[in-house]
Amino acid sequence: MSLQVRSQVSLKPYNSFGVDVQARLFAEAHSDADVREALAYAQAHDVPLLVIGGGSNLLLTADIQSLVLRMATRGIRVVSDDGNKVVIEAEAGEPWHPFVQHTLVQGLSGLENLSLIPGTVGAAPMQNIGAYGVEIKDVFAGLTALDRQSGELREFTLEECNFAYRDSLFKQEPGRWLILRVRFILDRTAHLHLEYGPVRQRLTEQGIEHPTASDVSQAICSIRNEKLPDPAVLGNAGSFFKNPLVSAALVAQLKGEYPDLVAYPQPDGQMKLAAGWLIERAGWKGFREADAGVHKMQALVLVNYGDATGLQLLNLAQRIQKDISERFHVDLEMEPNRY
Repeated sequence: MSLQVRSQVSLKPYNSFGVDVQARLFAEAHSDADVREALAYAQAHDVPLLVIGGGSNLLLTADIQSLVLRMATRGIRVVSDDGNKVVIEAEAGEPWHPFVQHTLVQGLSGLENLSLIPGTVGAAPMQNIGAYGVEIKDVFAGLTALDRQSGELREFTLEECNFAYRDSLFKQEPGRWLILRVRFILDRTAHLHLEYGPVRQRLTEQGIEHPTASDVSQAICSIRNEKLPDPAVLGNAGSFFKNPLVSAALVAQLKGEYPDLVAYPQPDGQMKLAAGWLIERAGWKGFREADAGVHKMQALVLVNYGDATGLQLLNLAQRIQKDISERFHVDLEMEPNRY
């Protein structure tokens, strides 16, 4: 067996919060064969299998009594190229941001707004990652996943993934699908999305009148670096709460009390509120208790200042949820998967 299974491994290096819990068993998959060996090993030893990528969407609250399989598969290839549209495929273990930069170096646009998002390619479709007006679904060309129930490979089209705001079929059916590789349809002619957030303003400040996809990527990286802490320096999982979807009636009611409320109309008539605004307005920005806190620059980010436990971070998140619910009548949903 090529799969190397180790016992009692600290997961601190494998989650961006830097929470120190132990995995009963741990292995890394570098191929499809390793994945199948891990499934067989878990079944033979009657232990659950927990698959992780970059660990940037995890909140670990206790030791993990499972075989933790870290996807470490690598590889990027061009599937098709008609001279303008290019379908490019990446293995699940490819780190997301370096993959985005690779596509830009190749002269391909489409992923630039998703620059500097932590995690891996395989995790990206799970919650339909998005930023600055672009989501995975907008550039998605298909993926290959292993059905853990039958052991069969399945190809998924865009429609079959049931993508929604920070949601997908793979999140709706946890534990069933193991994503092996993902395909994206990118463009040699840039169709830039500059209207969301401060992207156009940043480009103007930089004196860039006719931006390229790489210019947009660099602008977004600079914005994100100013607003979001580096997990290598300060443990965090990026945005901890989803931006909540609420009724237009509730927004109208809230605006009566909070005229500066940040809300975005949605195609279905709902409104999307800025969770960070709600948390900051409630006074949580910069809050710290022991080593668990809310980032001083971005209220949407919970941080580990050193030795916070997953339970301490979870408790803080739940207190924020309760306060926002009581104060604004809005329910916040946590983004990270909790174990």
